[in-house]
Amino acid sequence: MQCRRHIAGLAFTAVFVVSYFTNKFILSVLKFTYPTLFQGWQTFIGSVLLLLSGKFGWVEMSRISRSAALSWLPGSLLFVGNIYAGSRALSLIDIPFFFTIQNSSHVVSYVLLKVVKREKTQWLKLISICFMLLSAINLPIHDPQFDHSGYLWAVGHLLCVACHLSGAYRVFQGHYTSSHLSDLEQHFINYLFSVLLLTIAAHPTGDLTGALEFPSLQAYSFHCGCCASALLGFLLLLATVKLKSGCSLEHFGVWILFSKITAMCLSPFLFHMDMKASSLICVVISHVGEALLVLSKRDSLL
Repeated sequence: MQCRRHIAGLAFTAVFVVSYFTNKFILSVLKFTYPTLFQGWQTFIGSVLLLLSGKFGWVEMSRISRSAALSWLPGSLLFVGNIYAGSRALSLIDIPFFFTIQNSSHVVSYVLLKVVKREKTQWLKLISICFMLLSAINLPIHDPQFDHSGYLWAVGHLLCVACHLSGAYRVFQGHYTSSHLSDLEQHFINYLFSVLLLTIAAHPTGDLTGALEFPSLQAYSFHCGCCASALLGFLLLLATVKLKSGCSLEHFGVWILFSKITAMCLSPFLFHMDMKASSLICVVISHVGEALLVLSKRDSLL
């Protein structure tokens, strides 16, 4: 059993790292910065693969009722904001800095839960939140390649992630309930909603006309990268669901942290990065804070 968990965790890490590197290659190296098309393509392929997997019995998916689908739409809207803003931010910010800003979503989530549920404060959790908050505040100051729009999109991304982590979207669900939807069923609704919304937004945002003038539109590397990104996104979903179902919340957090550290350590070998000692300290402190947050979850269960 322990060996299977480690295999599932290592598989998750491998897919996580390769998926981020593939997306970074398309967004920053090839400079395909048209998120309505890029994310629309990924979610379209993901929805098709998920539907086929359910039809062939490779994954468990029940028939989704209309009321359940409607109740999950606030979560789907956050999902669209998450992937759109995340794509914009990742195209402009290096991977270690992107993860550092992303970590501050735990700060926003903590504040929201504190206000709504008035949870009892754990000192270890409070220290971890402070570490992540201070790192996120100081990072833009010490980033030698600071991009104003990139960090603004990163803030939008972290707010969507924080609302999902805290469950803030549930206040808009009314009398419907989506509690019986599995993770895969929720993602299937997310994919369908994303395809619809991003397709509608492709022309007004100028992404459609811009993509037609994209210099690498006929390049083999671009075609392979897009196909790989869509497939890897789907595999990452399956690996995430598999890992979450076979381990505790604490261990899942450990694998997330391990995957991020692996991606950050390998990214300088594949992508050009300009990092000062002060910005590196911000990255390190932020992920020390994330490690303390994982430990605080373990202590809360004891």
